[in-house]
Amino acid sequence: MLQLFRYRFRFRANDPLYFPPGKAGNILRGAFGTIFRKIACAASCAGVSSCEIRHQCAYAKVFEPQPFPSSPSGYSDMPRPFVLRAAHLGSRRLDPGEEFTFSLNLFNTRDSLLPYFVLTFIRIVEEGIGPGRGRARLLSVEQLPADDSSPLLLFENGTFLAHQPHPPLTLDLTPHTANVRRLHVRFLTPTELKSNRESVSRPEFPVLFARLRDRISNLRAFYGGGPLLIDFRAAAERAAGIRLTRCDIRHEQVYRRSSRSAEIHPIGGFVGEAGYEGNLDEFLPFLLAGRFTGVGKHTVWGNGELEVAA
Repeated sequence: MLQLFRYRFRFRANDPLYFPPGKAGNILRGAFGTIFRKIACAASCAGVSSCEIRHQCAYAKVFEPQPFPSSPSGYSDMPRPFVLRAAHLGSRRLDPGEEFTFSLNLFNTRDSLLPYFVLTFIRIVEEGIGPGRGRARLLSVEQLPADDSSPLLLFENGTFLAHQPHPPLTLDLTPHTANVRRLHVRFLTPTELKSNRESVSRPEFPVLFARLRDRISNLRAFYGGGPLLIDFRAAAERAAGIRLTRCDIRHEQVYRRSSRSAEIHPIGGFVGEAGYEGNLDEFLPFLLAGRFTGVGKHTVWGNGELEVAA
């Protein structure tokens, strides 16, 4: 299994706001990291790598997580424990008074990190966000179940409410027994998959499953019940028997400018639909989990989001 908290943040624009196409998640993630560090870290801190309390630091846990000596071997780069879901804001222009939302999936369920997120986003929208630096106000934060129904209100009008949060959402990775032979997968946000360190042009199933398997295993290794206890090689051999029967995708070119180096980096990928056929029962739970984890590169700001239909 894999556990996570899902939060939805609701805002009201004070000024005109604009989110460029394909960049809402990247804009939020960049501002998030900058303000989070100002809130969580001492001004004298030279950086996470030299910080003596980095394993207790909220900023380090979220943005530059460091393995403990007891962490599993072979993991040099820990995954960030959160995913933003803000693609629906791309290309939107908001007038003063309009409300907007985005959601955040948090896989670190052990630490009390929500207050830091709330304080950070209050500061971000007060200072201004997006190309025009429009300001907004955080109205509320809700905890969401898997289907978004019956959210639990955790924060409203500047006050943390006295409700006890629901337990984290649990994603069951046990193989299904429904004899699923066909699946359609929608790639909702730009997805970049790599095989042998090279980007692939089509979402062939062995590559898609391998990247999902690795991402879920890494999240479990550091924030959950430990690495996946499956035979990776045998599962990969079975995944090779799944055929790509439909591939209706297009590639979206999106770029971002690094705030540190001012260099331009591609953050695009393919979107669209793919159909698969074969014995899919053991793989379906991983595909369903991909809705929450994302797959491929740049998952933190929302890339690689999946939707699955059997």
